[in-house]
Parts: sequence; C-alpha cells; structure tokens
Amino acid sequence: MLDFRLKVFYTVAQTLNFNRAAEQLSISQPAVTKHIKELEQQYSTTLFDRAKKRIVLTRSGEVLLQHAHLIFEQYQKLDFDLNLLQNKTEGELHIGASTTIAQYVIPSYLAHFQQRFPEIKIELTMANSLVIEQMLVDKKIELGLVEGTTHNSDLKYSPFLKDEIVLVSRPKNSLLKKRVITAKELLKLPLLTRESGSGTADIIEEYLQTTGISSKQLNIHMQLGSTESIKNYLFCSDTFAFLSVYSVQQDLTDDRLCIIDVDRMDITRTFSFVHRQGQPSPLSKLFIRFSSLKR
Repeated sequence: MLDFRLKVFYTVAQTLNFNRAAEQLSISQPAVTKHIKELEQQYSTTLFDRAKKRIVLTRSGEVLLQHAHLIFEQYQKLDFDLNLLQNKTEGELHIGASTTIAQYVIPSYLAHFQQRFPEIKIELTMANSLVIEQMLVDKKIELGLVEGTTHNSDLKYSPFLKDEIVLVSRPKNSLLKKRVITAKELLKLPLLTRESGSGTADIIEEYLQTTGISSKQLNIHMQLGSTESIKNYLFCSDTFAFLSVYSVQQDLTDDRLCIIDVDRMDITRTFSFVHRQGQPSPLSKLFIRFSSLKR
C-alpha cells in the first residue's frame, strides 16, 4: 500500500495537479486526495501547499520527492536486471529530444529499437535544448538528446552524431546570384532564425563570433519557432536560413531548397546524449548502446 501511495504522491508532485494525476493513475480524484492525506498523516507533515490556486510542494514534499526518485529508479534497475536474466527487456523509457533531432534524426532509431525491444514503452518529448536539459534536472525524463553547446554541470554528455549547419534558400530566390558568397555578402541577406535556446541558433552565434561577426550585424528578417516553419517560409519567400543538413536532405533531393556556400565558413556540431550525473538508467544505457551500433 505504501508503494502505491508513494506512486500517487510522485505523480501529483510531477504534475502538480490532482485531477491530472488521477487520470494518469486511472483512479478518482478523491482517491488521490485520500492517499496523499494518509501519507501526510503517516509522516505527520504537510506535503503540498494548497492555499493558492495551484498546489506547490512544501519542504517536506521536496524531501519525499527526492527519495521517491531514488526508490523508483532502484525499482526500474531491479526489473531490468531480473528481466535480462530471463532474456526479457521491458519497462518505460522517457526520452526528450531537441527539435531538430526529434523531427529528423531520432524517429528511425526509435522504430528500430521498438522492433528489437517491443516490450519497452517509449515516450518522446520534443522541446529546445535548454528545456530538455531542465527536464532532466527536474527528473521528468531519463535521457535527452541535445544539439546545443551549453553544458549543465548537473548533467553528463556523450557524443551521438556529427551534424553540419548549412545556409539554404529556395533555388528561384531572386536574391540568389551565385552559390558561393563571402561573409560580407552574408550580412546583407534577409535571414530567418530560430528562437533563443535553440541549439541551432546557439551554434551559429558561437561560430560567427569566432569569425569576428556579431549576430547583431546579421539582417534578421524574422524569428520562427521551428525548423518546419522556417522551411515553409523559405519555400515562399526570398529569404535564407541556417539549418541542420539532416533537416533539409529530402528538400535538397526534391530541389525545393539549395545550399549556398559561405567562403571559409564550416559549421559543424555534435548531437549528444545527455543524462543526470552518475550512471544512466538501465533502459537509457540500452538505448544509447543500441543507437551507437545502428549508426
């Protein structure tokens, strides 16, 4: 009973919403409230502050949440090790991936992994790199895949794939006079960019700084929230954008976009696996190992 009460508490602490927790646990909202009250009575403390419109963890609740994380991680390791002894691999793996990776890179890996390990349920969350890293810190996911250059000291990074950032536009762009331009000519082009916190935006800004170009010198035409929105805008306008080569491979083949080389500009980066410091969870380790073999 204590284990289930702890699971109820853990779910409420993750969602900070009794109704949402009830839906995830497939029990009633009054049942959720009952389990939380019984836990509070058992430990003679208050776990949630309900005085405001939204609930928040008390100090006691934060302490219990820290221990709950450790307890459920140990349960997962126990299940994994025992299942491996019986040649079984099952469980749930929560992965978060930055936008470019989630849309254009990881789906094929997930499909092959699911074919090999059909008993493992995978949940993929897509957000920009900074959000994914924060979700790991908050223990909302077990494994992340990010594309940025920032490193959080609470997290451990390992290389996954090499990527190249290329300047693209539609082939019939009226401003496109040649396929090779200088850095000086780049400053005159109307550019589309991603939002702050995007790994692609970060790597471009970092690289430009090494060439003596400030991002403030660029002619930013518009900022858009996703690679797909940028591509769709490019198809219909005389603008340009720096995008991952993975995100435009099919568009290059279909002649919907073309690459413009910028003289002496070579922007490469590494997509990385990231998890909390220490050993990754067993299922995370399995996915990392499987993906490395599939490259």
